[in-house]
Amino acid sequence: MESAALDTIVYKHEDPRPLSRRERKRQRRELKRTGFNNNNNLNLKHIEPLTVNQDRMFESYLSGKNLLLHGVAGTGKTFISLYLALRDIIENYDDKTKVVIVRSIVPTRDMGFLPGSQKEKSKVYEAPYYAICNELFGRGDAYDVVKGKNQVEFISTSFIRGTTLTDSIVIVDECQNLTFHELDSIITRLGHNCRLIFCGDFRQTDLWRESEKQGLMNFMKVLSKMSSFDCIEFEKEDIVRSALVKEYILSKLKHGIST
Repeated sequence: MESAALDTIVYKHEDPRPLSRRERKRQRRELKRTGFNNNNNLNLKHIEPLTVNQDRMFESYLSGKNLLLHGVAGTGKTFISLYLALRDIIENYDDKTKVVIVRSIVPTRDMGFLPGSQKEKSKVYEAPYYAICNELFGRGDAYDVVKGKNQVEFISTSFIRGTTLTDSIVIVDECQNLTFHELDSIITRLGHNCRLIFCGDFRQTDLWRESEKQGLMNFMKVLSKMSSFDCIEFEKEDIVRSALVKEYILSKLKHGIST
């Protein structure tokens, strides 16, 4: 089967039109009125791995490993991570464990250009997870629903210090934008009954100091020596986002362009 067809299987939108802000607000009011736990219409789609490394990711997760997923864009690292974590919680009827998405919301180390409160600024960086949940559940309000059920929580790296995460499947997304100190802070926040998934690609980092860029590489070396982690390197053969994205990334790599 051609990769473009496979791409359609996983990433096809049943409802390509995202909800407007007014529609999301109206649905949140309705969910509050009726109670989130009474809304049982969320049906998680069944997703199959499309590439060898996606298959390795499924196997590693199901064997209980923590994961370091590194490699080129468009390979489904974050998409599959969120799918596996949500499926784990839903299939096991686990109302105690939740998915915690950790991400830097200050790639330039300055949020002053974004209007609104800290919460409103953070929401900008949650957009990818709205889209993923929309695809996984076929509903534009799915992300709001799972957050309302306390099945998903978003935390920025700016506020993770001093906290202890327990009963959580922690997905650290875009980890190439984190310094070694930030990565170290996250992993040392984990308490009992936690799983950890790192997703990133050092070739797309927003960090500009060489010492900061080296931090992720050093962190990866540490994890590669830990028996509790499986490190999976996603290559150009794993790109499933679209034929255009694959062609572009292949051309970029051919010319040695890394950012």
